[in-house]
Amino acid sequence: MNLHITKSKNAESFYIAKSYVKANGCTSSAIVRKLGTLNQLIVEHGPTRDDVLAWAKNEVKLETERYKKEKEAKTVLIPFHADRQLDYDKQTFYRGGYLFLQSIYYGFQMNKTCRKLKAKYKFKYDINAILSDLIYARVLEPASKRSSFKTASEFMEKPAYELHDVYRALDVLGNECDFIQSEVYKNSHFIGKRNDQVLYCDCTNYYFEIEQEDGDKKYGKSKEHRPNPIIQMGLFMDGDGIPLAFSLFPGNTNEQKSLKPLEQKVIGDFGCQKFIYCSDAGLASEDIRTYNHLGERAFIVTQSIKKLPAEDKTWALNKSGFKRVADDMPVDITALPDDDTSLYYKEEPYTLKKLHQRLIITYSPKYAHYQKTIREKQVERAEKMISSGNTKKQRKNPNDPGRFIGTTAVTEDGEAAKVHTFLDENKIAGEAMYDGLYAVCTDLLDDDVSGTISHDRFLKLSAEYEAEQRELKEKVKADQQEVDTYEQNKSDFDSFAAIIRKYVGIKELTPTIVNEFIKKIIVHAPEKVDGKRVQKVDIVFNFVGEINFLSATSPKCQGA
Repeated sequence: MNLHITKSKNAESFYIAKSYVKANGCTSSAIVRKLGTLNQLIVEHGPTRDDVLAWAKNEVKLETERYKKEKEAKTVLIPFHADRQLDYDKQTFYRGGYLFLQSIYYGFQMNKTCRKLKAKYKFKYDINAILSDLIYARVLEPASKRSSFKTASEFMEKPAYELHDVYRALDVLGNECDFIQSEVYKNSHFIGKRNDQVLYCDCTNYYFEIEQEDGDKKYGKSKEHRPNPIIQMGLFMDGDGIPLAFSLFPGNTNEQKSLKPLEQKVIGDFGCQKFIYCSDAGLASEDIRTYNHLGERAFIVTQSIKKLPAEDKTWALNKSGFKRVADDMPVDITALPDDDTSLYYKEEPYTLKKLHQRLIITYSPKYAHYQKTIREKQVERAEKMISSGNTKKQRKNPNDPGRFIGTTAVTEDGEAAKVHTFLDENKIAGEAMYDGLYAVCTDLLDDDVSGTISHDRFLKLSAEYEAEQRELKEKVKADQQEVDTYEQNKSDFDSFAAIIRKYVGIKELTPTIVNEFIKKIIVHAPEKVDGKRVQKVDIVFNFVGEINFLSATSPKCQGA
């Protein structure tokens, strides 16, 4: 609303007018209310023209407020004709959610990246429109390429390309994947500052619902324990958790071997020369640590306490020598209150081969309480399994409460044995030793520990680490049992063979010889089978065990 004043030969008039835009785009105004002429208004709102003008402006203000209130409470009526059908094959539904993503897409200057690709390959289709629509559709409604094209057809801005153009563009996008990643990283600095001084790395894999290997889709260890071919992906994220770069590699490849090519891409294509590499123990081998010790790079990686050398492991499990991270105050962690949420640490030099490192052991009372609570619930389930007699033989899950169930054989008469199950207190105590403890290794030998360790990062990484360690320990235990069985069988065979070689070519069987070969002979009661007298004899040899012989005597022989 605004004040509109007109002057004529005989009078000066005051109006309240409203501006609006016509259908053709031109602006115009309409009179809302006539306030009166100056001669009429000066009598009531005078005595001067300035007084009338001030009153008129106040009326405009009141009229504007009244208009806004009426507009907010206004009811909009949409005509609906019950006897009229919708036009066939005419779009009546439009998606507008992609408009919010559009500003981010062009903030990364993806249109300029696509322009470079088009200049290189000389194709005619609009790869910028294809890439942007695929991204929008994948964020709003993830689906296949064909379904994404259908979703894009419902956008307010319909695609001007065809479905076959999408499939053609996929080859270009796949071949130029590394280039696109580097361009996205460089252009991301136009949106905000990237925290690329700290880089986190990890690997995962994706399965395909196929039964045969195809290209890089190979059989490997699936994160979801599925018996399908998989493809693996390595990912680098910056210090804020925003993806930086990724790479895909065959499902049967060791993930540690895929790290260096990906990191070389980050160093070469992205220009990141100075950063701290962070990862869990799976991507923290001695070679990887050495590689990230070069140049201006450094590393902070998790370290398995159980895999430490005996001397370092004893030091790590010792509850003394801890300090509070906040103020470096020495603290006895065995006397902390239950509600303590601080973080404590101790450190020592650590050199496994040639690389000098810093081993930092942290202790979190909060995480210790969490681990203890989870284990107590698992122990309760193990006790129920023992009392019900429902104990599983195969325990592949590292979190299975059955790992706390032990077995022992009690021999009553020297021959038969009963297997008893019991709650393995030693196993429980062994796991409790590690409650709240976490270890990292770094080559930042002079940095303050409070800047090296993130308490939240420890809590996030430790769950995966503990599960991995339990799984590996169960596998080692099963493999060790097989090795022990093989070694025992081999030793028994060698001992029995030595006795045979000792008595080759004997002419007389003496009691001494018999005792060296045979441990005991069990003669069973005779019985008749098909009219014949059958008597079972069990001969238990030294080292090789029992061999059965059947002694049969016919009725004719018995009567002779």
